[in-house]
Amino acid sequence: MLTLLNLLSAVAMLVWGTHIVRSGVMRVWGADLRRILSRSVERKPMAFLAGLGVTALVQSSNATAMLVTSFVAQGLMGLTPALVMILGADVGTALMARVLTFDLSWLSPLFIFFGVIFFLGRKQTRAGQLGRAAIGLGLILLALQLIVAAAAPITQASGVKVIFSSLTGDIMMDALIGAVFAIISYSSLAAVLIAATLTATGVISFKVALCLVVGANLGSGLVAMLNTSASNAAGKRVALGSLLFKFIGSLAVLPFIDSLASWLDRLPMNDEELVIFFHLFYNLIRCLIMVPFAAPMAALCQRLIAEEPETESRLKPRHLDSSALDTPTLALANAARETLRIGDVVEQMVMGLSRVVHGEPRAEREVRKLDDDVDVLYTAIKLYLAQMPKEDLAQEDSRRWAEIIETAMNLEMAGDIIERMGGDVADKSLAARRAFSAEGLQELDTLLEQLLGNLRLSLSVFLSRDITSARRLRRAKHRFRITNRRYAHDHVERLHQHNVQSLETSSLHLGLLGDMKRLNSLFCAVAYSVLEQPDDDDRRGGE
Repeated sequence: MLTLLNLLSAVAMLVWGTHIVRSGVMRVWGADLRRILSRSVERKPMAFLAGLGVTALVQSSNATAMLVTSFVAQGLMGLTPALVMILGADVGTALMARVLTFDLSWLSPLFIFFGVIFFLGRKQTRAGQLGRAAIGLGLILLALQLIVAAAAPITQASGVKVIFSSLTGDIMMDALIGAVFAIISYSSLAAVLIAATLTATGVISFKVALCLVVGANLGSGLVAMLNTSASNAAGKRVALGSLLFKFIGSLAVLPFIDSLASWLDRLPMNDEELVIFFHLFYNLIRCLIMVPFAAPMAALCQRLIAEEPETESRLKPRHLDSSALDTPTLALANAARETLRIGDVVEQMVMGLSRVVHGEPRAEREVRKLDDDVDVLYTAIKLYLAQMPKEDLAQEDSRRWAEIIETAMNLEMAGDIIERMGGDVADKSLAARRAFSAEGLQELDTLLEQLLGNLRLSLSVFLSRDITSARRLRRAKHRFRITNRRYAHDHVERLHQHNVQSLETSSLHLGLLGDMKRLNSLFCAVAYSVLEQPDDDDRRGGE
């Protein structure tokens, strides 16, 4: 039992090591890798090599598939070059499986030792993230050694021999088990390395290992389908095309597994190397043959997965790409773009409130619906940023993270206030047939116009983080407060003059002035977070 636990823990370490390498590499070079992928779409050879190279760096074809899928889902890349990149990614992961089977055991302690030093000492820097990747590489190499050590005594256990003896007859069953293992381990690379190791220790036969390798490739396609289940139709087509390519390859090679096993077994190599070379050349030949058929496959996928009709008028997040979470700078940029969309919706709400004030009851319902859109976008941004571990962010990224969540929260609160203001006007003015005085209506129009100007300026400051614009926004905030206070005094003066309309709408009018003051503070809050930065820099310079 202890030996089996040791084997399972070694497998878990292998999977975790590939995850750490992918995370570290994406945080250091994620933006560059995405740029390489996005620009390598004009020619098929370049797209193929881009997919291969990126996968070799991040140690995972699944990670490359997620990046490519996100590009297609956002309309930044066509389906045909995306499928070519996925084929290149399959060759890349096979190539890395070959590299990791070299005797690199002496590198494992060095990678882990220096990786921990750099990661703990400079965690929020580029060197710290490279240290993270080094730790992952060290764990992968150590896990391979532990798998060999744990598998050796297992081969002598009679019960284990009975279990693995069931994997020696049915080719389709063996391939299915390989696919299941790739899905469970979330990595075809891990599944292939483990199959090769178990073959070298005699736990499984050479023929079974070949079936497991073919099944593991098919399983990686199923993993991609699961990853894109929540994507749009364009993203799902990428995963479907990749899965169909792998399925066709499996159907083409599985009937000849017996002949291939007999032929390869005569080569002067050990079984472990033969399994790895089979994996490499199987993917290389399969992918090279299928590259010319990327366009027909794209057309087939477009017919199989039609565009989803827009069944809801509710606004949905557009820029929150989950594949960018490993690259904090890009993920923060995506969250900032989505926050600007909240600002656009709030701007529409302010204009809708103006129509409500002028006696349009339908506009109040529109404002209410827009607030629901604000809530949807805010919740999506909040959950998206929550997936980014703030303690791992660089200082500048951490400050930007705080700015985005604070701005999104302020805009969401502003949406709630505007919705309530529209409801108050509809209930206390329109339904009660009480109109604002001409002077009061002019004052409300002036304040709403200033609010719109301050909101637009605040969104500009949020995006550009320009110091001069932030100071303009701060001055605009103070001017609004002065105007708001003067209009409150003017309203009280009209009450002294016994203006009937002012008397009937007095509580509503003053309540709107107070709500607008709060809205102005929420809109202009971003100016202070931007203006704090030079103070901090000056303080460091003085020290």
